Parts: sequence; C-alpha cells; structure tokens
Amino acid sequence: MIVDDDHLVRLALADILDTDPGITVVAQAGDGAEAVEVARSRQVDVALLDVRMPRMDGITATRHLRALPRPPQVVVLTTFDLDQYVYDALAAGASGFLLKDTEPEEIVKALRVVAEGQAMLHPSAARRLIDRYHRTARTLTAAERSRADRLTPRERDVLALLADGASNAEIATTLGMRESTVKAHVSRILSALEVGNRVQAALFARDAGIAH
Repeated sequence: MIVDDDHLVRLALADILDTDPGITVVAQAGDGAEAVEVARSRQVDVALLDVRMPRMDGITATRHLRALPRPPQVVVLTTFDLDQYVYDALAAGASGFLLKDTEPEEIVKALRVVAEGQAMLHPSAARRLIDRYHRTARTLTAAERSRADRLTPRERDVLALLADGASNAEIATTLGMRESTVKAHVSRILSALEVGNRVQAALFARDAGIAH
C-alpha cells in the first residue's frame, strides 16, 4: 500500500513498483487515517508511508498499523535523511526508511527486504539516526534489564552487529555463521527483548550498552 498526500507521488511510486512482477500495489491512501482503514479491511504486507501528511501523520499511522491483528511491515518516506520524525516512526514500529529521491531499483529492493522481515536501513544512516536522537542511553527498567539478561553471549554478539546496521549476511560473515543461523538468532533476540523489529532491537541495544 502506498500512502502519500501527493497524488502524483503516489502515481510515480505505483509505476515504479509495477515494474516488479513480485510486487502488487493493492491500495493507495492519501493520509494515515485512510491507510489504517484500508489495512483493516484488506491484506497489506508492506505499507510505504510518507512521514508528513494531513489528518494522521506517518508516525501515528505506523503505530496504528503495527497494532493491527495482521500488521503490515512499514517503510517510511521522507525528504530529509536526518528528520527526527523518521526516528520517531522507527521507534513506533517502522522497519526502515527511504528518501524520496531514492533510485527506483533501491525502492523495490527495500520493499522486498522489509517484506522478508529485515530492516532496510543503510548502516551509516542507521547509525546517524540512532546516534543523533538516542545519544544518551536512558536507564533500563527492571523488566528491560531482565529481558536483556535472557540473551546468550552469542546473541549479544549478533545484536551488537545488528545495532550497527549489519544485514544477516554481513553478521554471518563477521561471526562465521550460516545466514540461517543468524536469522534464528535474530528471531530469538526479538522474542527475548519483546520488540517488534530489528530497529527497535537496535535501540534497545543502545540503551543496554550492547551496541558497539
């Protein structure tokens, strides 16, 4: 589902995505409120949302979409790569972000990656976002410390690399694992930390002092 208050942007994005036979644009929406209503009535695997929209912005819409019984993965769009609203959207449950001037093939790649359950954050962009708006690690609650203690040393190694923006393949190479093993570790980490996606796990890692 493509969500943007600019009709021409929606059309352009739809044209880009229609070039890939593995992607079907099932719906479009002009703001976050409409997007949530659409997602309640039909199956949406990935929602591509603008951050700034009337009625309901992308941050609020992300939170509502991720709370649905069948939540779509969310990728947010922004004009600025260091937009605080993007950080807020990631914290709300988005799995990544794209700039509006991203090359068409990269947009397609991002949606495919996110649909598979991974985050689409360029490593340097991930670090800038997290560092700029999350510099001072907050104190973990007792419950959060307990969740962090559930992780094995190997899972902590995986989480530290994940927090640096590394992909599963990059983590596998660095730690000498199979990629399937990394996927299993990531799944276990998300479950242990009780977070919804890799980005939220990365933020948790920063707070817990696990990130590099």
